[in-house]
Amino acid sequence: MHLHTPCILAAAIALNAAWAAAPQFDRVFGSHMVLPHGKNVPVSGTADPNKEVTVTFGSSSLKTKADSKGKWSVTLPPMKPSAEGQTLTATQNGDSSKLDDVLVGEVWLASGQSNMLFRLNQTSTAKEDIAASADEQLRLFNNVPQAHTNNAPYSDKDFDAVTTDKFYKGQWAVSSPAASGPMAAVGYYFGKKLREGLGIPVGIIHSSLGGSEIAAWIPRQVINANNSFRTLRGNHWLDSPLISDWVRGRARKNISPRLDQGSPDHPYKPAFLYESGIAWMTALPITGVIWYQGESDAEIIDNEQNGMLLKTMISSWRKAFRNPEMPFVMIQLPRINDPSKIRAGWPEFREMQDTVAKTVPQVYSINTIDLGSTNADVHPPFKRPVGERAGNTALNKVYGKKVPCEGPSFKAFKPSGSALLIQLEHAKDLTTTDGKEPAQFEIAGADGAYHPATAEITNRKGSTAVIRLTSPEVKSPKHARYCWNRFVTPNLVNDDQLPARPFRTDAPTPKK
Repeated sequence: MHLHTPCILAAAIALNAAWAAAPQFDRVFGSHMVLPHGKNVPVSGTADPNKEVTVTFGSSSLKTKADSKGKWSVTLPPMKPSAEGQTLTATQNGDSSKLDDVLVGEVWLASGQSNMLFRLNQTSTAKEDIAASADEQLRLFNNVPQAHTNNAPYSDKDFDAVTTDKFYKGQWAVSSPAASGPMAAVGYYFGKKLREGLGIPVGIIHSSLGGSEIAAWIPRQVINANNSFRTLRGNHWLDSPLISDWVRGRARKNISPRLDQGSPDHPYKPAFLYESGIAWMTALPITGVIWYQGESDAEIIDNEQNGMLLKTMISSWRKAFRNPEMPFVMIQLPRINDPSKIRAGWPEFREMQDTVAKTVPQVYSINTIDLGSTNADVHPPFKRPVGERAGNTALNKVYGKKVPCEGPSFKAFKPSGSALLIQLEHAKDLTTTDGKEPAQFEIAGADGAYHPATAEITNRKGSTAVIRLTSPEVKSPKHARYCWNRFVTPNLVNDDQLPARPFRTDAPTPKK
């Protein structure tokens, strides 16, 4: 029997049609997501190479052509906020992929290490907050790590998961008790506060990892281009002085079964978390980042080095998201009652965070000195006020809402005989939470030795106030510091009940 050419051609066409797949969206896009409002929004994915793709959303219908590798992208025009669930569709050759219940509003990224990873169902207020978490206009994208960083060697399954395309898994979901429980608590509370303050849909994308140092969140090309980071490249990172002993030790423990094979990938490896947890979402024009990280880096007491790393990460993310002034709302390290050596540098690290916030535009440092553990637990369960303070700061600084977000802060000091006068700003109706004199102040004379000081609020004037400090041990005080320890019990607040920010008057001049 002979087959005619037309028959063969028809069969081939039918077979190709059967094999053809509908266009796919890139992983940041999904049903129940929030698209950013007021901005051009790139939408991208994959499809059959060199063929036309049509993307529709609301009143927009856009056509493009997939490139030779099957990549396609269109740009939706700026849209108004919308709580109406709509369908985002990509079509090629009559085959479509549809994302349902897509809203338009604000989108933020929540990232960092374990205190950002800390789940809502682990918090001190978990039961009541999870029960009240249903909100059709709050959407959560919770990226879940697929390999541990516990103090144990990796299994073959763990090694298999430690690749940039496998390490995180997650998807968009409507906020509900089922979705909110495993979500990053600080990110959830931040999103909830934005929902209350803005009244429009809010999406929170969460991508963090416990124990991670900041180098893991910096793009590889930035590390390769900066000679200051040469020890972070290739196999050198396990001996790099830019990475704390704890981080390097934990990584060596995890990858020990294959360490003789070179330097296997590890989540703490420089650039790994950026590539696995951030790079794939940078096309989405998010509003900003809420960042809670530093416990691992604070082991190295070097403000200049830690500040350089933090500023590099911020600038590199701003470049990746194509937003040179993208806001960063940064959680300052809280107190911790842990005498171990690795916590000794927490006061300096808090200062570094404040310095970066003062010297880099659109970076805000959230004071949590009163919210840490009264024991050695590095994971305080009091996450609601942390997220709410961050949310109020974003509402005030980013959105221009008149909500309180500033606690008393150091402004100036002046020696006055046997006393030292400290002027504070954001100090309206300055008082103490327990009715006692302000605690945690110290002063030093010319010898630089600090002693506990008696503190008296002497002059309240508008939003400023003066604290008079004295000590029988210091006859002629030259400098002062406040809450300058890893563990403190502060009691100084303003009329909004926000705590005074730690400081020292003899801090090095910050470099810009």
